Amino acid sequence: MVGFQPVDVPPTAAVKFVGAGTAACIADLLTFPLDTAKVRLQVQGETSISEAMGKVPAVKYRGVFGTIITMVRTEGPLSLYSGLVAGLQRQMSFASVRIGLYDSVKQFYTKGSDHVSIGSRLLAGCTTGGMAVALAQPTDVVKVRFQAQARSNECARRYCGTIDAYKTIAKEEGIRGLWKGTGPNIARNAIVNCTELVTYDFIKDFLLTSTPLSDNLPCHFVSAFGAGLCTTVIASPVDVVKTRYMNSVLGQYSSVLNCAAAMMAKEGLLAFYKGFMPSFLRLGSWNVVMFVTYEQLKRALMAANHS
Repeated sequence: MVGFQPVDVPPTAAVKFVGAGTAACIADLLTFPLDTAKVRLQVQGETSISEAMGKVPAVKYRGVFGTIITMVRTEGPLSLYSGLVAGLQRQMSFASVRIGLYDSVKQFYTKGSDHVSIGSRLLAGCTTGGMAVALAQPTDVVKVRFQAQARSNECARRYCGTIDAYKTIAKEEGIRGLWKGTGPNIARNAIVNCTELVTYDFIKDFLLTSTPLSDNLPCHFVSAFGAGLCTTVIASPVDVVKTRYMNSVLGQYSSVLNCAAAMMAKEGLLAFYKGFMPSFLRLGSWNVVMFVTYEQLKRALMAANHS
């Protein structure tokens, strides 16, 4: 059997915390171009400040791979990894909390009982998702801003680097600007966390109890892929609104609901599913890489600690 075998001693909270952040960073490194393509497709249709001033001509993106090809041709290959530093900062602080602490919070709500209800799982997912957003929101804002900006015209770029982005946003929009979109992001991550972690939990439990699969790579792969598909279908509308709102300039939208209403009025219902295919490709592949790596890292760290 490929990979580390299950260990007798369950992983500690610290092992889960470190393992989740590390696994999420590895998953981000491998799937970041898909995430960037998703952001570009999601913000397509709204007029950016650079386009309004005539600095950057509007670029039309068509499909996942069409977007990637267009970006490489017009902005260079590095544009696919714009915002990667903030993305990795986000995962180390974000995934460590929302995924790494999920089991501990779930045990807290069940008071150590072996029977874990759907309500306890959902409550644990909402709790760790909200905690993660409160901690990591500035990194998400910077990541989205970098992914949305075009690199083809240097004078039109909003930020020169990750640190410059944090400083510029704080200076121009105040400290609150770094937590812009926290509301929709908490809503999104409550949905994502509940769907992703609870679905992974349920599929994995079902496979272990109702199929010949054991607690190893094939089981983790199928569970992660199913979790990614379910999460994309449910979370896409909130994700699009979150991306649009966090990327908007000061005063463009009066509120999150105003952003959603403007999308509906100008672009229709399908606007809420813009970038669905890259979202699915990204979340599906991200989930597979993250959960498979996370399960293996937990076992490796516990084996190393035991020896």
